[in-house]
Amino acid sequence: MKVAYFDCFAGISGDMIIGGLLDAGLEVRFLEEELEKLRLSGYRIEAKRANRRGISGIRFDVKVSEGHSHRSLGDIIEIIDQSHFEAHIKSKSKSIFTRLAEAEARIHDKLLDEIHFHEVGAVDAIVDVIGATIGLDQLKIDRVFASKIRLGSGTLECAHGTLPVPPPATLELLQGVPVESAGIESELVTPTGAAVISTLAEGYGGLPPMQIERTGYGLGARDLPIPNVLRVVIGESSEAYEEDEVQLIETNIDDMNPQFYEHIMEVLFENGARDVFLTPIIMKKNRPGVVLSVLSAPQKIDALAEIIFRETTTLGLRISETKKRQVLEREIVKVSSPWGEARVKIRTVEGSRKTAAPEYDDCKRLAQKHGLPIRQVYEGIRRTAEDALSAEK
Repeated sequence: MKVAYFDCFAGISGDMIIGGLLDAGLEVRFLEEELEKLRLSGYRIEAKRANRRGISGIRFDVKVSEGHSHRSLGDIIEIIDQSHFEAHIKSKSKSIFTRLAEAEARIHDKLLDEIHFHEVGAVDAIVDVIGATIGLDQLKIDRVFASKIRLGSGTLECAHGTLPVPPPATLELLQGVPVESAGIESELVTPTGAAVISTLAEGYGGLPPMQIERTGYGLGARDLPIPNVLRVVIGESSEAYEEDEVQLIETNIDDMNPQFYEHIMEVLFENGARDVFLTPIIMKKNRPGVVLSVLSAPQKIDALAEIIFRETTTLGLRISETKKRQVLEREIVKVSSPWGEARVKIRTVEGSRKTAAPEYDDCKRLAQKHGLPIRQVYEGIRRTAEDALSAEK
């Protein structure tokens, strides 16, 4: 399992993320070609090797020739939807911008569709967010972790006027994320950087167990009293399982159209829920109801709770204390079968023994296409995958 660890000892920003990924092996030409799928004009990217207080790395910059654009969340979602990226790139990018919009909406007490981004609606921010998801995908990163996020202080000038550092939107995005002060009067964490790391990172703290393969350094624009760099450590995790922390959100619902649950579950998964499940219950006055349960990383509790309030009829939620969870190592591979290609989840048990479980949606699609029982397709794909695993031994 490939792991990326972001060491944010000097903060984090969108350009620093891409600079670190470029220094760790992401190819500039590949990034340029992929970004062409955005159908955005009026910019060019620039990546140069430079030095910050003795540390060499990549300074990534987006040179924009168009005027400053104020875009709504809908505008940005439309740009992403009209691109030619694969579905998982689109989904992650939209999740990051949705978190940004939700943070802005809470700060300014507005509805999501009333939010018009200023700095984060510009071309450079769009390139930073989507470039980060492209880079992690090209480097085949399965899981993302980060250190504590070091924050700056002071004030800054932006479209809203003079704001304290960290800006309100940045602090909103970092709710539930461990932070500390760097004691430096400068903006170390941008809203874009906060949105990317808080959306994609599964945990925060020290370097996770891994065999280090490469390290990259993304350089910030300013010269600071400390090296203004973001360190990205990439390696292979050999543990059969890893521990993370989760909380459980639950609510009882008895007055909602049950057809809505499919959409609600999809939205929760897209916004970082670890798992979502429904349990039928009998409520007061013998009314049938459902318990909606959502497993969440602690830093995503507020965002997921807001989605539940927005999308369901519930008036209240139960949120459990943080608990440790053990997670088996797993990966998704594509398997060729007589009926077509399908994704298969491979999990590692007892350190080395692997088992295969075909993805239901792919089996359903192939069964419908060929007019076959789904169990026949499922078992055929499973046997093909397990035969391939046996051949690797």
